Amino acid sequence: MFTGIVQATCEVVSINNATGLKTFEVAMTPALTQGLVTGASVANNGVCLTVTKILNDKVFFDVMEETLAVTNLGNTQVGDSVNIERSLTFGTEIGGHILSGHVHTLATVKAVSNTAEHYNIELQVDPQWMNYIFYKGFVGINGCSLTVGKVNDSGFVLHLIPETLKLTNLNQYGVGDTINIEIDSQTQVIVDTVERVLAKKQLA
Repeated sequence: MFTGIVQATCEVVSINNATGLKTFEVAMTPALTQGLVTGASVANNGVCLTVTKILNDKVFFDVMEETLAVTNLGNTQVGDSVNIERSLTFGTEIGGHILSGHVHTLATVKAVSNTAEHYNIELQVDPQWMNYIFYKGFVGINGCSLTVGKVNDSGFVLHLIPETLKLTNLNQYGVGDTINIEIDSQTQVIVDTVERVLAKKQLA
């Protein structure tokens, strides 16, 4: 489990292709590798991955074909930066909202508005996921817990503060790029439950 508070952006220094997977080598800071062991879970762009090897400040992750196909890790190249968050521990302050690290879908960047007053990103997602995305609701964006600033029929807008832009890789995305989306699990449960109840009433 994760909080959606990105701890650092870290460089992918190598990608090794193997049958059915790719191995990512990510350079991390000493603070992030302290106490980290093989088998631990670490979110990379919001994707929960298992540590397979640690070599000094380099951490290795095996990414399966399915994960590469349904997340933007499939487009990640050597030299790119990924948002990193280590898994939640008991007693940790939760500044965002609970994330599982299981990406639901990809959003496409439709527009970026960068002015002296604001930095906005407009994202487009498949209509089925808009049932779970609400104005002022939570959503996981590349592993970042963010608040939805505006919604429309085909997507939503995020208003990003300078601190978020400094600590994450979201300012590296332009029109046409894809971003990992994890919807809020509680919202999904509530919406799906209400829809089932209403459907039963209509059949009664």
